[in-house]
Amino acid sequence: MSGSKLMSGNQSFCTRFTFVAFSSLAELQPVLFIVFLIIYLFTVGGNLIIICLIWVTPSLHTPMYFFLVNLSFLEMCYITSVVPQMLVHLLMEIKTITVGGCAAQMYVFTILGLTECCLLAAMAYDRFVAICYPLHYSLLMSPHVCLKLAAASWTTGVVVESIQTTWIFTLPFCGTGKIQHFFCDIMPVVKLACVDTSRNEIVMFAVSVLFIMSPCFLILCSYVRIFVTILRIPSTAGKRKAFSTCSSHILVVSLFYGTALFTYLQPKTAHTPETDKATALMYTVVTPALNPVIYTLRNKEVKEAFQRVTQRNSLRQTA
Repeated sequence: MSGSKLMSGNQSFCTRFTFVAFSSLAELQPVLFIVFLIIYLFTVGGNLIIICLIWVTPSLHTPMYFFLVNLSFLEMCYITSVVPQMLVHLLMEIKTITVGGCAAQMYVFTILGLTECCLLAAMAYDRFVAICYPLHYSLLMSPHVCLKLAAASWTTGVVVESIQTTWIFTLPFCGTGKIQHFFCDIMPVVKLACVDTSRNEIVMFAVSVLFIMSPCFLILCSYVRIFVTILRIPSTAGKRKAFSTCSSHILVVSLFYGTALFTYLQPKTAHTPETDKATALMYTVVTPALNPVIYTLRNKEVKEAFQRVTQRNSLRQTA
């Protein structure tokens, strides 16, 4: 079913969009609903456990875990901006959304995405200071500095993506209003514009390069210095301990930036519905679900804190 339209002269403008990402998988949609629901509940539950665990464990009240709380909260919001609506649409024959609803989803999704880029850079800086300047760590990563870094990450995401998304939705949308996707991502929506969007695409590409690659460059620089410092540590045990403190962050950065760079630094002509949907599932569903696993299974302090909390609760129940 096509999106609703308003007529203006000889041009029809869309007032609603229709998602057609799963239209060829009608028989599998109930199965997909169950799979994505389980992943969503696991992701939200896992990140909530991490936040609560850090909250109730004084030994985890450090800058690294302050940023991890921010990341876990962001991941919950990130997946919630996309998956619940997708679940509803998997149960519906007609999968429509108003232009205003589409704009709202894009605002939330893009703001959270850019904020995560900046937050991952702040986390890399924290590891850089901890490993390269351990004697000055408490001074350079004071609570005040941590708050400033987190606030700068959120502010950058809100300001930059609010401007970009507002600009996108000043475009007129026409035609069938069918989005070859399961949510309102940038390029599938821009493709519906009935005007030349080449200038918009150049600006969006420049914004992506500046605000996605700049944090990525800072992360790379931080880890170059970290690896150089680790190689200078004389003992193997010391090297292993230093590397273990940043291995979880490296995995999360690789997952997030791998899909982000592939998606947003491609020209419009290189995008296809199939690749867009596959990469979008990675960064909207899979990556947020893996983060709690990475930070619990690969982090000794978090595992020990979890064991202490569960043992304490077990003792209370048996007392």
